[in-house]
Amino acid sequence: MSTVTAPIPDQKKVGPQKRVGMVSLGCPKALVDSERILTRLRADGYAMSPDYAGADVVLVNTCGFLDSAKEESLAAIGEAIAENGRVIVTGCMGEEADAIRAAHPQVLAITGAHQYEQVVEAVHIHAPPSQGPFVDLIPQPDIKLTPRHYSYLKISEGCNHSCAFCIIPQLRGKLASRRIDAVLREAEKLVAAGTKELLVISQDTSAYGVDTRHEAKTWKGREVRAHMTDLARELGQLRTPEGEQPWVRLHYVYPYPHVDAVIPLMAEGLLTPYLDIPFQHASPSVLKRMKRPANEAKVLERLRNWRDICPDIAIRSSFVVGFPGETEDDFRYLLDWLEEAQLDRVGAFRFEPVEGAQANALPDHVPEEIKEERYARVMEVTERISAAKLAAKVGRTISVIIDEVGEADEDGDIGATGRSQADAPEIDGAVYLRNVAATLKPGAIIDAEIEESDAHDLFGVPA
Repeated sequence: MSTVTAPIPDQKKVGPQKRVGMVSLGCPKALVDSERILTRLRADGYAMSPDYAGADVVLVNTCGFLDSAKEESLAAIGEAIAENGRVIVTGCMGEEADAIRAAHPQVLAITGAHQYEQVVEAVHIHAPPSQGPFVDLIPQPDIKLTPRHYSYLKISEGCNHSCAFCIIPQLRGKLASRRIDAVLREAEKLVAAGTKELLVISQDTSAYGVDTRHEAKTWKGREVRAHMTDLARELGQLRTPEGEQPWVRLHYVYPYPHVDAVIPLMAEGLLTPYLDIPFQHASPSVLKRMKRPANEAKVLERLRNWRDICPDIAIRSSFVVGFPGETEDDFRYLLDWLEEAQLDRVGAFRFEPVEGAQANALPDHVPEEIKEERYARVMEVTERISAAKLAAKVGRTISVIIDEVGEADEDGDIGATGRSQADAPEIDGAVYLRNVAATLKPGAIIDAEIEESDAHDLFGVPA
């Protein structure tokens, strides 16, 4: 069950406050939705409950991207009902209200993805707030479900692609970009409140502003377009109250030509040298069946150009194996492409049918045992590449953001867990440090000397 990690300020109470619990599943975009819902509810006089027992109502923010995710969502709803009994469901799987009610008829209300007003209204109905007339006038910070030192910055909703394996456009609609000044105002507020790392997220970060024709707004006395490069450049100007430059990490970046323009910003130090690009496959025939751009050769050339401009750039991606019609030749093409691309971080997934996806109707589905065998082979290749890349960092001094500081052991040594600029939280590797100062706190960005490595993580000591 996701709980609020930041302390919640005391509120003036009129009668006992109603308390809301939250279970947040799925991607970082859903986590941002959960934060916004809880922030709105707290402004309405609700307190947050860290467990089922203390909650007057429990919200379950579901994921509906894959059938396995739907099963997880239904299980979480069932657990919340068993532990609490009063459950409101929201999120991507909320679009399948009939399926949810068939499994759990006791659910109080169901809303879809990013339907903030409907969720709040449902909470008001089933757990009416006990606030006085002046609670809304008390200024309070937004609720965060991530540690204080990093924050997700969602710049748009929805997606204009029609990939054969995906139902995101059905769940979250077409691309809807936020105003550039609103995004920058939120980013500035987060950094002022202690954020040391901004993680820019959307369904398609490269397409930001396409739906608004890159409408410009006035920001700090100048016109700024709703465009990925303008946004990146402005985010690179932010500074913490201590005058430090926060890390700015771009996720879900499709490799459109204008992405080339952000690489010099990384070389200049304005952006974290990291791109999360969902390639999904490399074989032209598979990409065509996926309804994805099939320009894998040009991508390899661009990767080489990016590394010439910014040698430290880290590229993360994900790939689907066992897509309908994928032949052994297609799969070998992918392995050869990965050997040449030398990506820094790779996730692989076995193809899984999703109700409503076009791919389900394609012929020549790959047997499960072949999917498993191909998954093992792709992971073997990517782990070998990762191990070699990390081994090349041994002996170097790199910047590390601290996520957690441990207790002193019997010898008085204190360890810490952090991440390099090549590591996004939750999905990439870590940097494990020994012999850190007792004064070190999460969110600090320090230099570390790397002493060892394995296939995923680095090990070192403060420089």
